[in-house]
Amino acid sequence: MRNSDPIRLPGRLPLVPSDLAQHWVLNPEIDFLNHGSFGATPRVVLEAQREFLQQLERDPISFLAPERSLLPRLDQVRALLADLVHAPDQDIAFVRNATEGVNAVLRSFPFRSGDQVLVTDHGYNACNNAARFAAERFGASVVHAEVPFPIESPDAVLQAVEEKINGRTRLLLIDHVTSPTGLVFPLAELIALAHQRGVRVLVDGAHAAGMLQVDLSQLDPDYYTANHHKWLCGPKSSAFLYVRREFQPEIRPTSISHGANRDSYGVSRFLAEFNWLGTYDPSPLLAMPRALEFLRTLVPGGIEGLMRHNRQLALSARDHLLTALGQPAPSPPEMIGSLASVPLPIHGQNIDSKLETLRGRLAGEFRIEVPIFRLANGVACVRISAQAYNDLGQYDRLAEALVRCGCGKKG
Repeated sequence: MRNSDPIRLPGRLPLVPSDLAQHWVLNPEIDFLNHGSFGATPRVVLEAQREFLQQLERDPISFLAPERSLLPRLDQVRALLADLVHAPDQDIAFVRNATEGVNAVLRSFPFRSGDQVLVTDHGYNACNNAARFAAERFGASVVHAEVPFPIESPDAVLQAVEEKINGRTRLLLIDHVTSPTGLVFPLAELIALAHQRGVRVLVDGAHAAGMLQVDLSQLDPDYYTANHHKWLCGPKSSAFLYVRREFQPEIRPTSISHGANRDSYGVSRFLAEFNWLGTYDPSPLLAMPRALEFLRTLVPGGIEGLMRHNRQLALSARDHLLTALGQPAPSPPEMIGSLASVPLPIHGQNIDSKLETLRGRLAGEFRIEVPIFRLANGVACVRISAQAYNDLGQYDRLAEALVRCGCGKKG
């Protein structure tokens, strides 16, 4: 067997074995276990996006000029997504990704010198960077709540955050589902805790929409942003930003354009500014109705059925990995959605070098795409994602590959 050939483990199913994999264009020679990073867009959604691009190029002015056909089309998409997350249409703006949504809020927030932004050490690095950038401009500071991992219960998140809130805390930037550790945080309780202390809450829900049922009317955050291109399977560069009505006059997009003084671009200045940031490609947004339609018909039970399917797959896959690696569960099942991080028994010196070697072997020798990284507390992890195109056989191959690389009980 040549080094470049994918391995064929005896007794295993063929690569990308799920019957549902036919709906995606993923490379069948790779076990793609990393939906959580950039998602993967189904064929029918890509086809819908291509049709919108062709319409755009046939008549760019008619298609793109906001006052012609673009704004009504955006409003139609807005209504569908607002219904999905149980929020008023007028409170939903579009951004390119959740990081941009976080930046828009942070860079608009009325910080004063001495204020504090509270984040956690499970937060997405890009968003924590944005918090530091925004805070430093006003003489404010960023405080980290240290959430343990492994973790015993959601109460540990609440305790870590509560310990750091004080009279100077103005904003809590919190994840709904953490990117590095794949934990579902107790968001409703965190929002209630912050509001009791007079602290506003900005939720990075990058992974949540399509993984969990998101009900903004019940959660009651001040700001919430989520990607469409991850678990909603939309095209890349598509996301939404929810802002509570009373705070919308404060929030400006990261690019100021015509909407700043053209009321005709939206029913409020908030929507007018976000509706038009300059020339851009709206096809990822316009393809979202097709993505939602696809997800509703993929498995019995619609999108909720797909969420249940993916969560059960993630839990079963995690169990297989934990058994192979000889590791205890690092978090309770109720904190798992469609992502799960598993600690790797890699310790001692030169951990980063060992992880880099492991990444190279998994990708090159075993043809498995999966994140390998070290957390802020030093714990080495592998993070798996579960989407409809995945199958337990793929996680078994990952488990056996990790054992061969010296990470398991046989290593």
